[in-house]
Amino acid sequence: MTVQTPSTSALLESGPTGSALAMLREFGMGLLALVTLARSGNAQDMHREALQVLKRLVSFDSAWWGEVSPGSTDSPPRNWLHGSIGLSTGFAEEWNALADADQFARASIARCGVVLRGGAGDGRHTPGGTVDGFCKRHRLHHAMAITLELPSSGLLFFVAIYRRAAGPAFRDEEAVIFGEFTRHLVQHWRDVLDRLQGALPGRMWNTYAFADGGGRLLYLGARLGQVLQQANPGWQGTMLPPTIADLAHQAPYSIAVGRSNRLTVAPCGRLLALVLEDRSAGNPLAPRERRAATLYAQGRSYKEIAERLDLSPATVRTYLRNVYASLGVRNKVELGSALGLGTREAP
Repeated sequence: MTVQTPSTSALLESGPTGSALAMLREFGMGLLALVTLARSGNAQDMHREALQVLKRLVSFDSAWWGEVSPGSTDSPPRNWLHGSIGLSTGFAEEWNALADADQFARASIARCGVVLRGGAGDGRHTPGGTVDGFCKRHRLHHAMAITLELPSSGLLFFVAIYRRAAGPAFRDEEAVIFGEFTRHLVQHWRDVLDRLQGALPGRMWNTYAFADGGGRLLYLGARLGQVLQQANPGWQGTMLPPTIADLAHQAPYSIAVGRSNRLTVAPCGRLLALVLEDRSAGNPLAPRERRAATLYAQGRSYKEIAERLDLSPATVRTYLRNVYASLGVRNKVELGSALGLGTREAP
């Protein structure tokens, strides 16, 4: 069973008790701390320090946050970069291997902006199954999570906190605090990214990334992530591929990534900015990607597009995943609009 958070107004209507007023003061101090973190210029540790602030408001034993792709009928959800408190270094890689079976995570991804809660034995995973073993191994007895949009990035931002079996389940008022706090956190993070992006005018959010000097990713756009994955099979994210990270001390530089892409890496304050160069000015799509996307937006199936363009259905699926990431769209209607299509069939 997954429990949804009550509304903030519903809790406040019960009347401001002494404990509620104390909680409100603590929450206000927590939000002020977020402002300070966002203005500090220390983007490398902003999320970790923010979660430590949250821990004073809502206690937890472990936490996980980062960027995730929602998945589709052809591919499971995938974590691209993450940070954690109290979890093993291989946590994200282990989760990626079983993400398709994690119904709690899939429910959170499907209901952006909604706080979900769960606990062992509440039906969020099959007893004795792969996910059940994963939760027991990492002592994720009580869970609370929220997934939020990172506009135009092509990926989603999530925060999940956990308590062990000895701890209590997360309460309604804790769920409200958690939801409001994480929404403020993501808005401040977006503001930080806006300031960093000022050095990269005109770039699409999904074609760039920021990393610290050690190669740890702080932000990643979906299109750039897909290119890095294709060029580095087995790459798990969070840390830059060694072929790029090993050259960090040489920045600024440009490097070929795969057969048809180049990546520019340049200093950006204390960080590294990575920018995927457009294939052509003002057009991030290759001609065949655009053609396949046009046919798909007009109702053609993978098989029909493959036959028409003399491609395999698997290649068509890859083209469409790239197009969705490059244009920052999520469905066929948004795709048609981004391509500027009317109701006529493409010639």
